[in-house]
Amino acid sequence: MAKKPKKQQSGGTPATVALTAAGVEFTVHSYDHDPAHPSYGEEAAEAMGVSPARVFKTLVADVDGELVVGVVPVAGSLDLKALAAAVGGKRAAMADPALAERTTGYVRGGISPLGQRKRLRTVLDDSAPSHPTICVSAGRRGLEVELAPDDLAKLTEAVLAPVGRA
Repeated sequence: MAKKPKKQQSGGTPATVALTAAGVEFTVHSYDHDPAHPSYGEEAAEAMGVSPARVFKTLVADVDGELVVGVVPVAGSLDLKALAAAVGGKRAAMADPALAERTTGYVRGGISPLGQRKRLRTVLDDSAPSHPTICVSAGRRGLEVELAPDDLAKLTEAVLAPVGRA
């Protein structure tokens, strides 16, 4: 990706600030969020004109009492059993949305794997490295960052595992 990091007005989101501080190349994509759209991730893919296979959603799950982030393509879903296995756990369930928001510092539909208030263990679906770049939430609805999957994995210290299912 040849584009230089873009800075957002008023200092950006914690996600874009973290990317800039790390010196990672990324592109910011902004679009008008439609609250009536049934899927945040599919809306992002449509608005950006990007394949849903390259747009990843950030989901927070409770694995044996610990909050863990799963980052999977928006076209599919998070395999909770695979997520638990990827972090050495036994059981996983989707986290309470209010707890996920408080812990990450982001609102649902805008939770980013980057710049979280409390850094959570992260598992990135192993399909990510098959793309030169992927898009993830930049920390608010209607704002995405595009970056190399290796950079995302490095910055979040993510484990790569098959946690997405079609």
